[in-house]
Amino acid sequence: MLQQYFPELSKQQLEDYARMEQLYLEWNAKINVVSRKDTDKLMERHILHALSVAKVASFKAGDKVLDVGTGGGFPGVPLALMYPKVQFTLCDSIGKKIKVVQEVSDALGLSNVKAIWDRAENIDDKFDHVTSRAVARCAKLLPWLRGKVRKDSQGNMEGGIYLLKGGENLQEELEEAKQEAAIHSISDLFEGEFFETKKVVEIKRLSRYYF
Repeated sequence: MLQQYFPELSKQQLEDYARMEQLYLEWNAKINVVSRKDTDKLMERHILHALSVAKVASFKAGDKVLDVGTGGGFPGVPLALMYPKVQFTLCDSIGKKIKVVQEVSDALGLSNVKAIWDRAENIDDKFDHVTSRAVARCAKLLPWLRGKVRKDSQGNMEGGIYLLKGGENLQEELEEAKQEAAIHSISDLFEGEFFETKKVVEIKRLSRYYF
């Protein structure tokens, strides 16, 4: 499945993604990391879904990425495996989920993953990119990022903010947040019914409300 959409992946990476799937299945039997109904489709609904960000974003060696409300590590862990020269900080307020992030990352030898048990607003660092999957509405999430995204005086970012979202009212959500963004349909990137309502919301310039 992954090779179909990412032919550039090495044999080792493909093997590691298969191992990642198995690790999450093992952990999900102990801790509810993903929905139980998704376990037989974990590769599609969690790993491949996370990698849709890679079809939109431009991560460069040395970049720093903050994954907000990562849960068990999505989209951060799959992206970290794809981009070994990019540094990923994955944060979540639920300690047992961060434990899974750390254990899965260690098992896969992902030295570019830092797992933090805390809320995003409490992290004192600056990042080139931010990712998040269905954590909160933009009006609630974007204030958490104040001072954490590198940008110039005009609010322009060299990197970007990439939000994995579903539903049909995203434009309304962006208007509520007074934020402009590009909305990418994942169904244009990957085949399958699951992706029909899934989007990547790409923010390249933060509204002045979030400086």
